[in-house]
Amino acid sequence: MYTNTGFLDKEEADLTDRAHPLRINSCGNYKMISRSVMSTFRPEGREDYQLLYIAAGKAWFMFGEEEKEVQAGNMVLYRPNEPQSYCYYQKDKLEVYWIHFTGYDVETCLEKCGLGSGFIFPMGISSEYQELFLKIIRELQIKRASFGELCCLYFQQLLTLMHRRIQEGHGEDSRMPKEIEGAVIYFHENFPRDIKIEEYAKSQHMSTCWFIRSFKRYMGMPPLQYITSLRINRAKELLRDTDYSVTEIGSLVGYENPLYFSRIFRGTAGMSLREWRCPAEVPPAVVPPAVVPDTINKI
Repeated sequence: MYTNTGFLDKEEADLTDRAHPLRINSCGNYKMISRSVMSTFRPEGREDYQLLYIAAGKAWFMFGEEEKEVQAGNMVLYRPNEPQSYCYYQKDKLEVYWIHFTGYDVETCLEKCGLGSGFIFPMGISSEYQELFLKIIRELQIKRASFGELCCLYFQQLLTLMHRRIQEGHGEDSRMPKEIEGAVIYFHENFPRDIKIEEYAKSQHMSTCWFIRSFKRYMGMPPLQYITSLRINRAKELLRDTDYSVTEIGSLVGYENPLYFSRIFRGTAGMSLREWRCPAEVPPAVVPPAVVPDTINKI
């Protein structure tokens, strides 16, 4: 199983915070790769809130006596002291993001975003959600100045995106077609390969134009851009968590040309590969001194 987690403190002795409106305790990402099953059972819940986002595959949750299958594109919310029981299976090709949070103003914030009641919220599959979770994870891991405030801002942005989704509704017309859902799963499993959009659409008996247009409508970006985002996100993880060379990482995520990989990474991530891997080693920008007019020679 692949895990990528960040924590506010090494020891989570106090999961509640009554002094601040919002505080992020921890955040993480799981991918079921080799482990066959992972179960969580907390009969008395936790003292803080938990939000889970099923990014791919599916998971199984118990609510009371009822077991529910929760598909990709859904978020699950647990409030403090609510019983938690859920299970992940490797065969379901699950990828999940989760975040624990607390604060005296959390309930008001959730209500304003349309999350005042309920457990399961259909939010669709979006790389924007994943990017925000990953930003929070990274801030909790590196702990640079003001990381706590940034974590809260990223989380509030996530809640705002969820609120927008709720406001736009979930009618029949907003449901993701199986063709697009299948493409998302395929891209997640095969993004390091040389995927040709036209060939993929043809293999699924779809018009290339219809596929690109529909994919962008439901995913917020064209297929190739989505594949690039998957590659760059994976590259970020490898840069941070391994000592592989840039050439090796580029090859692992689908770029055989290191120079092209470097250019794509900078254009997508907004910084160089070196800046992402070793942020503390990047020297601050040097501001040139102001140019003073040469008035002496004019006297």
